[in-house]
Amino acid sequence: MSIKSNILEVKKQIPANVKLVVVTKTMPVTMLKEAYDCGERLFGENKVQELVNKQNQLPSDIQWHLIGHLQTNKVKYIAAFVEMIESVDSLKLLQEIDKQAGKVSRNQKVLMQFHIAEEETKFGLDLSEAIEILQYLQTEPLLNTIICGVMGMATFTDDSEQISREFRNLKQIFETLKSIYFSDKEYFKEISMGMSSDFALAIAKGSTIVRVGTKIFGERNYF
Repeated sequence: MSIKSNILEVKKQIPANVKLVVVTKTMPVTMLKEAYDCGERLFGENKVQELVNKQNQLPSDIQWHLIGHLQTNKVKYIAAFVEMIESVDSLKLLQEIDKQAGKVSRNQKVLMQFHIAEEETKFGLDLSEAIEILQYLQTEPLLNTIICGVMGMATFTDDSEQISREFRNLKQIFETLKSIYFSDKEYFKEISMGMSSDFALAIAKGSTIVRVGTKIFGERNYF
């Protein structure tokens, strides 16, 4: 099937209130252009260098999401244009994002990443760490950063019950943080969870952003 038909098939399963981030990591620019020509404007990349390279070659109306682990020393390379950083997992990173966003006079949207999977390789906060960060920000607020919600990745497994449990956990984390720290903040509304193998389940559990690549572009070749 073509990229266009794959996108149409995926979008049939996504309600209007849920955003689709087309995950483009490792994919050549020619394939991204095909997705762009189908009307897609939200693209997600894992690595800063790849994101910068592709951003330089593609139309400026693309809204880029950084969805992979981000080192503080790489923030400056994307601060001028990235729409959302979904993978914030420390106070230090938040502060660097805030600093770099200030330098380019932008308000940077971010999500707090949570470790909801059983796999040790996944990055992310737990609830107590997030509360510690948000408590600190009560007295030392961010000036150029908007925390818009939460992000998480479920365990890579065929066990739908386990995946459902992990997605429910992230939804509960979101609701806890919303009630304590963001009850009057309309911008704190995003739950980014669900990828090619489990996005339908994620939507059923409350996801507002799904990150889909393989179902659109096919399997990736990692080198």
